[in-house]
Amino acid sequence: MLKPPKHILVIRLSAMGDVAMLVPVLRAFIQQNPEVKITVLTRDFFKPFFRDLPKVVVFAADVKGKHKGVLGLYKLSKELKKLKIDAVADLHNVVRSNILKYFFLGTPFLQLNKGRQEKRDLISGKVFNQLKTTHQRYADVFEALGYKVDLRHPEFPKASQLSHAIESIVKKDFRKWIGVAPFAAHESKMYPLNLMEQVIESLSKNYKIILFGGGDKEVKILNDFEAKYEHVCNVAGKITLDEELDLISNLSVMLSMDSGNAHLAAMLGIKTITIWGVTHPYAGFAPFNQPEDYTLLPDRYQFPKTPTSVYGNKYPEGYKTVAGSILPEIVVNKIKSILK
Repeated sequence: MLKPPKHILVIRLSAMGDVAMLVPVLRAFIQQNPEVKITVLTRDFFKPFFRDLPKVVVFAADVKGKHKGVLGLYKLSKELKKLKIDAVADLHNVVRSNILKYFFLGTPFLQLNKGRQEKRDLISGKVFNQLKTTHQRYADVFEALGYKVDLRHPEFPKASQLSHAIESIVKKDFRKWIGVAPFAAHESKMYPLNLMEQVIESLSKNYKIILFGGGDKEVKILNDFEAKYEHVCNVAGKITLDEELDLISNLSVMLSMDSGNAHLAAMLGIKTITIWGVTHPYAGFAPFNQPEDYTLLPDRYQFPKTPTSVYGNKYPEGYKTVAGSILPEIVVNKIKSILK
């Protein structure tokens, strides 16, 4: 049995949603184990995620610069060892972290069990049931290090005070704020934009809609929605990640795909409705602490092969737009029922 360490290095380099899913787990961990110090090894861009976690320090990995390749990872290991790490919780378990494991020989180095075979069975149709969540898989690594992490009674930060710059963009009024993040890494994970426009049009009659996204193509689409409908505000490309988190913390509800924005909202304790395409929450990637009925799923009678992929990058012919089988009125009514 390992002696519980007092300083744990936690590795999770990417992607945005996976790093965001770590936050509520760490919040529970430090509340339940306040004597332990945590250093999170991640990318510099993700530092704001951890801004309100006491006893958590972020060490930025420059994987495209000085920490690139085997030599770069060796340099990184030397920098990390100066911090006097007692144990490593590798919550990524990829080639980079496995190389680091070699350089940390002699230090307890526990790794995430990704449940690859279970997920293969899920997408092959061999089984169709809820797998262990990613949040619990993270917690299991800490348990292997000698610490219990109970995720059942989470606490969340208070809504952030908005800066004058954000307020000037959003323009406060009496309406409740609904965040809408219509994009995902793969089109097969997205709600068809023509249907999303119907959702935005309907909800904008009674609520303020704040649109989230990134990249020139997405910004243009969201700008078009903003110009077309009253009470719709696009913040994509206008605010920093820190400001985006401030803004999300003030939402009444977030509507997102199976994507990073869902996990950003959930880690802040915001009610989060997700629309799913060829992926499925059974794979373990549902946003943290959200009721099961907050996940809106395509019609499995019409599309019996769903889920066709864990990440949304694989699907058979005719499955690219399965999310379109979810009617806009279902989305609108679900959000309205939450905001009553």
